[in-house]
Amino acid sequence: MECKDRYILAIETSCDETAAAIIKNGTEIVSNVVASQIESHKRFGGVVPEIASRHHVEQITLVLEEAMQQAKLEFKDLTAIAVTEGPGLVGALLIGVNAAKALAFARQIPLVGVHHIAGHIYANQLISELKFPLLALVVSGGHTELVYMKEHGSFEVIGETLDDAAGEAYDKVARTLQLPYPGGPHIDRLAQEGEPVIDLPRAWLEEGSYHFSFSGLKSAVINTLHNARQKGQIIEARDLAASFQQSVIDVLVEKTFRAAIEYGIGQVVLAGGVAANKGLRQALSVRFEERSDIELVIPPLSLCTDNAAMIGAAGDMLYQKGVRGHMGMNANPGLEL
Repeated sequence: MECKDRYILAIETSCDETAAAIIKNGTEIVSNVVASQIESHKRFGGVVPEIASRHHVEQITLVLEEAMQQAKLEFKDLTAIAVTEGPGLVGALLIGVNAAKALAFARQIPLVGVHHIAGHIYANQLISELKFPLLALVVSGGHTELVYMKEHGSFEVIGETLDDAAGEAYDKVARTLQLPYPGGPHIDRLAQEGEPVIDLPRAWLEEGSYHFSFSGLKSAVINTLHNARQKGQIIEARDLAASFQQSVIDVLVEKTFRAAIEYGIGQVVLAGGVAANKGLRQALSVRFEERSDIELVIPPLSLCTDNAAMIGAAGDMLYQKGVRGHMGMNANPGLEL
């Protein structure tokens, strides 16, 4: 008997993108719609939660309709509805969760709550089969983590940031350099033009630790700039950007490489918004070239930043494992992986 295809309608509203997608059998993107709010938040230098929530309210129905139309599907064709349950901005999450619950209730479709970071990791399943045990390097605005997975749905955080996440450090350094929001892409572009000639710290922490710390590095960049200005010296912004980025990348890549060796990993996947960083992608590729026994998977830029396709991929996995949400599901901004 031929197995019926699974179609997951996925919804993502954890921060400032309103997104919906249809994923077929956990690996194929049938439609993927994202409404970005960057222009609305740019003048404030960061995401304003209240504005983000209002935009989600305005966009959610339009985005859902567009995702269904692109997929040429009807609600009766859907296997389940997956939605980001957390972590994220509570007001933003609520819009997606309530839209998903309303649809699931009205159409009597199973509901699945998804962890946002699990979604980022499973974005890689849309381009390559996940092979276990694997190690995920998650680098985004609010998260920097090394996650060990021995099987589908098993997430063991073996290293995480103790203060600023890498993405937060990028945004704060970008503000110091008077670069527009979001800062990460601008620093990455500037770093490609400069040379890492300024000596900045690398926070390795205690020996054998897989945790991260970027707060000291951020402070060192700010102090370097202020001290130069007080002495009337000029520091090239591109060289400071290159030096900062090199410091971040050195630590991320080396800790990921060490963990992959220690845990006997066969596959390393990159995940999260900062996974779009050109310098990081290049450095990881070069470092893992010497290990033919470890496959490195780097998602395309479209699957690095927040999107619903990744939530659909993770949602399909959870659905197959029998995980179901319920009508009492709420936004959970502090949801743990």
